[in-house]
Amino acid sequence: MNLKKIIAFIAVAGIVVASIAAFYIYNKAFVPNTSFSDKELFVYIPANSTYEEAKKIIEPYLENIDNFDFVATSRKYNSNVKAGKFLLKKGMTNFDLVRTLRRNVPVKVAFNNQESLGKLAQRLASQTEPDSLQIIAAFTNPQFLAENEFTQENILAMLIPNTYEFYWETSASKIADKIAKEYRKFWNEERKAKAESIKLSPIEVSILASIVHKETVKVEERPRVAGVYLNRLATGMPLQADPTIIFAIKKRTGDFDQVIKRVLYDDLKLDSPYNTYLNAGLPPGPIAMPDISAIDAVLNAEKHDYYYFCASPGKPGYHAFAANYTQHQVNAKEYSEWVNKLGINR
Repeated sequence: MNLKKIIAFIAVAGIVVASIAAFYIYNKAFVPNTSFSDKELFVYIPANSTYEEAKKIIEPYLENIDNFDFVATSRKYNSNVKAGKFLLKKGMTNFDLVRTLRRNVPVKVAFNNQESLGKLAQRLASQTEPDSLQIIAAFTNPQFLAENEFTQENILAMLIPNTYEFYWETSASKIADKIAKEYRKFWNEERKAKAESIKLSPIEVSILASIVHKETVKVEERPRVAGVYLNRLATGMPLQADPTIIFAIKKRTGDFDQVIKRVLYDDLKLDSPYNTYLNAGLPPGPIAMPDISAIDAVLNAEKHDYYYFCASPGKPGYHAFAANYTQHQVNAKEYSEWVNKLGINR
């Protein structure tokens, strides 16, 4: 065999070997390797996971874990595992899978009208890695409270209902820090000036807004309700807000899931700083997480001479307002008779 034939043989052999290698790599890296039937699904890899732990999490969704391992190792994913929430799509190749496992998907968390920090923590924990106890600990951390000028009683005022974006593995302390940052952004100079004009601090505005929020679901009525309470505060009258009584009952029992449709006379004697029948001024903290419309209703309260209101039987969902107690008694009697007809005892 002459030299030319030897060279040609070697070249052909090289091409064959290269082709086999290329086919081998292609089969490992670029052939679909998912085993789930849905179009897409999310997987969650906890913080500080090892490669072996990450493999166990994604293995149920793969046809061939060895092929994935080959690609993951060659692309050094095995030494650089990322924690977080990741979107897998049906028909992904191992090359696609490794690439997507390096792209953390943000989590959008929306919350509103939570009546306690515990309820909020449950909501956040259902969509992020930290559990509810870690989240509560972050928001009640003495240093965090001091730095942001809140107390455990009024911390709910920090939580402006909105949609927040986190990465799934974000720590509880970073979640708290981000919400505190959004609170400071919300309370811009314009809102602060409006709060000062009605002689309330931003926290006090949120406390009053939580009562307004609970008094009426009708957004267009909230500025008028807020005006009633501001009139009462200005003259030293007790707020006498039934929602604060309901909150006091729930707080005393620890049961925030109970439904209380009617406040009874004996309830008004409840010994609680949230009882606005016995205590003048604002309660020590919000009775719920007021939405932005309720906060802005307080900041832009209607100016009028009303000091009383009660639910309107003739216009469900709305209220009848009165400037004096005599007219209020007439309105209240109509409402009481209507409630009795409906058979609402509690």
